[in-house]
Amino acid sequence: MKELITLIVPCYNEQEVLPLFYEEVSRVTALMPDYGFEFLFVDDGSKDSTLKILKQLSQNDERVRYLSFSRNFGKEAAMYAGFCEAEGDYVAVMDADLQDPPSLLPEMMSIIKNQGYDSVATRRVTRAGEPKIRSMFARMFYKLINKISDADIVDGARDFRLMKRDMVDAIVRMCEYNRFSKGIFGWIGFKTYWLPFENVERAAGETKWSFWKLFKYSLEGIISFSQTPLNIASWIGIFFTIMSFVGVVVVFVRRLFFDDPVQGWASTVCFICFIGGIQLFCTGIMGQYLAKTYMEVKNRPIYIIRETNKKKEEKPHETDK
Repeated sequence: MKELITLIVPCYNEQEVLPLFYEEVSRVTALMPDYGFEFLFVDDGSKDSTLKILKQLSQNDERVRYLSFSRNFGKEAAMYAGFCEAEGDYVAVMDADLQDPPSLLPEMMSIIKNQGYDSVATRRVTRAGEPKIRSMFARMFYKLINKISDADIVDGARDFRLMKRDMVDAIVRMCEYNRFSKGIFGWIGFKTYWLPFENVERAAGETKWSFWKLFKYSLEGIISFSQTPLNIASWIGIFFTIMSFVGVVVVFVRRLFFDDPVQGWASTVCFICFIGGIQLFCTGIMGQYLAKTYMEVKNRPIYIIRETNKKKEEKPHETDK
């Protein structure tokens, strides 16, 4: 019996590129006759014809399965849903925009089979076509998070990777609500081979990741996998407590021994405003961690499936938490 490979493809408003993706991935999988394939598309609450196209594909190809969310839960939820629902002996996650080249799949499978790795992950060695300022901030993020957290995240890492079943099961067990998959992949360990490739631009459509969304996603990663911001807030508090004590001593000595009232109203006001800003900043850091904790303890489902072509007798995992 052939081993099964599940391809998880999160989709959000991808009507332009889906036919191109399906054509390319069908071409590549035809070159791997020793394996069976399951194409698991996760429609993340798309507002265009994405779901309609997926239904058409599933009618013409029994390998195509789809999950359609009740609303947009985000790419992280879509990937997690795919991991929960995947039935393959090996599982790959990839974007529908063809920036994750399906042509790499045979090489990735060969590395896992012949070199003893648990997963093969991809990383971009160039950022051609990407705005320079976005590339600069991306590199800064990778350097920062590797210094302040236990997660091993390689610069240029993509979500595109092929994994053995054991690794996928470990990811499913990490059922946290606030998810940052790049950090999860690194945190759980397993032996990973990093496959470099040249950056590929979208085949069609527009990116759904604005600079602001990427910035918020990076904060999600830092908060999820590092306590350093909390430590920084604590050290700032200690520093200004010491400085305040020194200031009180200076004022006391000058007034007692030199009869100097220590004038400087303007500088005092500026210093108070500065300290107030630092306090609010540190409170904001703690608020971010508290908000994440609040969402975790509410124990809401990570995703909700509205429609699927999955067999009725099989129970979905959308409430696994």
